[in-house]
Amino acid sequence: MTLKLESVFAGYGAGDVVRDVSLEVNDGEVVVILGANGAGKTTLMRAISGLIPRRGRITFDGAELSRLSPDKIVRTGVAQVPQGRGTIVDLTVEENLRAGALARHDRSRVNEDVELWYDKFPRLAERRKQKAGLLSGGEQQMLAVSRAMMSRPKVLLCDEPSLGLSPKLVQDLFSSLKWINQEWGMAMLIVEQNAAIALSVASRGYLLEVGSIAGAGDSEYLNGSDAVRAAYLGY
Repeated sequence: MTLKLESVFAGYGAGDVVRDVSLEVNDGEVVVILGANGAGKTTLMRAISGLIPRRGRITFDGAELSRLSPDKIVRTGVAQVPQGRGTIVDLTVEENLRAGALARHDRSRVNEDVELWYDKFPRLAERRKQKAGLLSGGEQQMLAVSRAMMSRPKVLLCDEPSLGLSPKLVQDLFSSLKWINQEWGMAMLIVEQNAAIALSVASRGYLLEVGSIAGAGDSEYLNGSDAVRAAYLGY
């Protein structure tokens, strides 16, 4: 199964923010997109999820996604954890989890998955009846990841998952993403400004600059290149 973008353009108005982007994420692979603020990373993720107009070809597992609505894209097996958590603040933790499984019809397995994510994130179990808007930032991000996983996706898109979290919570979150990848064989495409931690879980990455791919390579190369680190990674 491969998520593949070929010459994708996307934007919000008259001009394109993302221009001629081609990339792919293969089965079970973790890929990171790195770039400065304003590089077009979130726009690219929204384009893949069908949330904004886009041109070019986007396919997953051979199916054409480019003309599908967001809900139909989820049904193909592509789920997103959007920037800013992505929880439904007026619903409880448990209602959020079950909302993530609305496209499923295996109710007994849904119940099992709710308990699975409570086991993985005990803080969510403690707050299952609490509204999501009252959770801490870290708890909301745990819930956002769990909610996306409730659809049983084949590839998980994560947009700036570390945003606004303390260093300890960032470590915990990326440990959980690594566990999901290894335990479930889950392919992931992660947009992240914290390059060091993103590259610690990814096998390779793309560098996005002013809406276009400016470079690519495996994590070892990106971490080891002084020029790449100075220009894009910030460390």
